[in-house]
Amino acid sequence: MNAQLEISSGPSSARIALRGAELKGWRVGGKELVWPGDAKFWADSGPILFPVVGWTCNGVLIGGRRYPLGLHGFARAENFRLVERAENRALLRLRASGRTKALYPFDFRIDVEYFIEDNSLKTALDVTNEGEAAMPFACGLHPGFNWPLPGARGGHVVRFDTEERAEVPAIAPGGLFSARRRPVPLRGRELALTPDLFEEALCFLDARSAGLEFAARGGPSLRMELENFPHIALWSRPGASFLCLEAWTGHGDPENFDGDIFTKPSMRVLAPGANARSAARFLWRP
Repeated sequence: MNAQLEISSGPSSARIALRGAELKGWRVGGKELVWPGDAKFWADSGPILFPVVGWTCNGVLIGGRRYPLGLHGFARAENFRLVERAENRALLRLRASGRTKALYPFDFRIDVEYFIEDNSLKTALDVTNEGEAAMPFACGLHPGFNWPLPGARGGHVVRFDTEERAEVPAIAPGGLFSARRRPVPLRGRELALTPDLFEEALCFLDARSAGLEFAARGGPSLRMELENFPHIALWSRPGASFLCLEAWTGHGDPENFDGDIFTKPSMRVLAPGANARSAARFLWRP
């Protein structure tokens, strides 16, 4: 059984699973914001992505050896340890093990912190290199939110803080990033949401915005504010009632990429003992 814990503040409460340190629910004033998971469309709710984001080209090459590291890495399948807990805060931790080193041969520590206030939820990822050699990594957040939003009656939009390029990378077979671009129907800062947008993820790499709103016209909204996450992705599946607001430090392999992980675009490299922190704050406005 996947054990869960709860944190709360005023009218707001969140549920977090120890497996994967995954956000499983967030209620504000009795309204559930997080997609509950449905194997017919997508069984997850809010997985943590580490030590890679996205698909890889037949695993990853590290120092001349290929490791079978797959979609979004392994953190989402590992059991985290609860390190600190208060009524409105929880800190969970994962360290390298023999199992993780078979996929990624580095000594790491990743701390996932959840902090809740009356109408907001913050998630922070702290990655530390506990080894004696440089360590490449990427990490990300992948929360799915109910679409339509609770109490919404009109159509929905995503409204970026800054105008973004009206095109995104086309996704090649296997989930890889092609050099081709495809248009996105942005109107200024606003993207009207329709199910046919999401035949594949919309990946705004090196986004100009540090935040966005997922909003119902004339109704409630969910704001996302980013710290040290350069990439934003929007994803759903036709027929499903969720929208993922994803925040990444890295992204999937380019099509036909066959280089060492240290040369993969957008990977970060930590020196021994070094630490990197990224965070996202979600604000509910009914």
